[in-house]
Amino acid sequence: MKIGLVDVDSKWPNIPLMKLSAYHKGKGDEVEFANSYTTYDLVYKAKVFTFTKDTPVNFYTKELIKGGTGYDSELKQWLPPEIEHLYPDYSVYNENKTAYGFLTRGCPRGCPFCIVGRKEGLKSVKVANLNEFWNGQPHINLLDPNLLACEQRIELLESLVPTNAWINFSQGLDIRFIDEQTTHLLQKLRIRLVHFAWDRPKDEKIIVPRLKLFKEITKIDYRNACVYVLTNFESTFEEDLYRVEVIRSLGYRPYIMIYEKETASHLHKELSHYVNSPALFWTIPTFQEYKRGKINKLKSKLEYT
Repeated sequence: MKIGLVDVDSKWPNIPLMKLSAYHKGKGDEVEFANSYTTYDLVYKAKVFTFTKDTPVNFYTKELIKGGTGYDSELKQWLPPEIEHLYPDYSVYNENKTAYGFLTRGCPRGCPFCIVGRKEGLKSVKVANLNEFWNGQPHINLLDPNLLACEQRIELLESLVPTNAWINFSQGLDIRFIDEQTTHLLQKLRIRLVHFAWDRPKDEKIIVPRLKLFKEITKIDYRNACVYVLTNFESTFEEDLYRVEVIRSLGYRPYIMIYEKETASHLHKELSHYVNSPALFWTIPTFQEYKRGKINKLKSKLEYT
């Protein structure tokens, strides 16, 4: 059979497509990224985000299968186990330096702005061993939604230590599970940037002490420690600005994540521009000064013209 793959919107190599490629190549099928001038027996299209526009291209194929949360709003499509646990075919993306995968699925938080709880369940559970998707690559990109919430988190972190690979926890780490043991294990890993999150103002009494603990133990530099700040969701602008300043005072780098940007206020967008631009954020001490500078610059421009 001739198999075509279509990656509509993945930010990095699409794991289901790589596993489907491995499955079909194992059966002797020919696999390639689909184009509009070839006839295929089967085409797989993968889309991650619901807001992404679909590909305008029509493919010549006997059968078309669409998958991913971008198509499957009811979250009913899953790869069968015999494909899910295959080692990904990284060659379709010409990828040989980074391994991509999940050690765990699910998250106990159940945040209304996040699809993970509905998609994968309200408990973080181990679903794979590292060797299911890593085979000596110098970089490992983990896509787990909440690895530290898993009961086997110590075992999982320990399995990463001997790889000596650069580890990226792409979805961040849950600061609520940070204690001395997990912190010391994280220190043994090669991590360029640690990501935490403070999504809701009401979680201050839980989040702040853990951030302080991690900072006290690791003495980590703000350039290597980032805290996501969710804005435009169940918080006022003043509460968003407050979290930014607290995170700065604790020695971390805040990073604004705007929920539904199309409904966000101009102030939220300005705050995002200020905070997410290191040259601005670490040069101009406060958002108020940043705003005054913009206003004065505009006045000078108007006066000049």
